[in-house]
Amino acid sequence: MTAPMSDDLTQLQERVAHLMAAVDDLSDVVARQQGELDQLTRRVALLMEREAAREAQESGSEVIADRPPPHY
Repeated sequence: MTAPMSDDLTQLQERVAHLMAAVDDLSDVVARQQGELDQLTRRVALLMEREAAREAQESGSEVIADRPPPHY
């Protein structure tokens, strides 16, 4: 009677091992995506600064980067 219990335990251990591998894979994906988001955020900020400087040169008005976006 101990064989079925041993089989159940082995199956559970296998499932846990697979779930742990999946969690590790997902964690790697999230870490990579966070790096990409950070890089894109920096690039957008630089573009906003450049555009604001260009607009300020053209019109001499308020710098757009200092204004909140319209949805706020």
